[in-house]
Amino acid sequence: MKSSPAREPPGPAGAILLGAHVRGERPLAEAAALGAGCVQLFLGDPQSYHKPPTRPDAAELCESPLPVYVHAPYLINVASPNPRVRVPSRKILAQTLEAAGDIRAAGVIVHAGHAEDGIENGYTRWWKVFEELQPAAGPRGVPLMIENTAGGAHAMGRSVETLARLWERLEDFDVGLCYDTCHAHAAGEDIVRMAERLREVCGGVEVVHANSSRDAAGSGRDRHANFAEGLIEPGAIVAAVRAAAAAIVICETPWKGIAVDLAFLRAELGVSGAGVPLTGPRERG
Repeated sequence: MKSSPAREPPGPAGAILLGAHVRGERPLAEAAALGAGCVQLFLGDPQSYHKPPTRPDAAELCESPLPVYVHAPYLINVASPNPRVRVPSRKILAQTLEAAGDIRAAGVIVHAGHAEDGIENGYTRWWKVFEELQPAAGPRGVPLMIENTAGGAHAMGRSVETLARLWERLEDFDVGLCYDTCHAHAAGEDIVRMAERLREVCGGVEVVHANSSRDAAGSGRDRHANFAEGLIEPGAIVAAVRAAAAAIVICETPWKGIAVDLAFLRAELGVSGAGVPLTGPRERG
């Protein structure tokens, strides 16, 4: 399999599904309250290597028509040269994929990480991850999506060039791309142009994280903000979403204003609360 996304989007043909990262205790109820067409959550502590616990609502999540995306723990860094970081990172990523399969998740999203001893070594370590995980995917296999990152001299996902070379290294595997507007801004990139270029070099974008930033462009700091309070022009976020052309768009902005952010995107993108185009289905390209 090649690394360009080949899977059918989980929503209606031609639709953009707008969703939110929810707190996770009652994800479907939280999504319904926001009028979300998809949902993202953590399955465990995002700052821990502990195995995700079994969810009491697993059956409900399995039966729901709402696409569910899982964000892997933040501390995962499979590209690290330090075995005390790399080995538990691989283990918790595998466990997260397994737990995501238990709820029939549409995908698992993980940060690209850092390779402090050189990017080239990071490419090899990522290849080993897919070599190990691909045979173990099984009938409940969940797609893995790598997310661009905000900063760091040895970041595996900060620049288009680095991601392009990573995708070349992973060309034999089924890997998806998640594009985060806050991360691109923090990396000093033009968020619209980066979305366009990533579509070209990675074969497409499957998920967009539509977030503003509390910090200036090029800061390298990953601190999300609501659209009205952040330092990214809201119109640029909309333009980046359009440029990415992903079927799934998820807000990870602060909870206090996330409903307003979703309403803004609905109005600007011309979609209903469920993510169906207000003007009728678009032709698929």
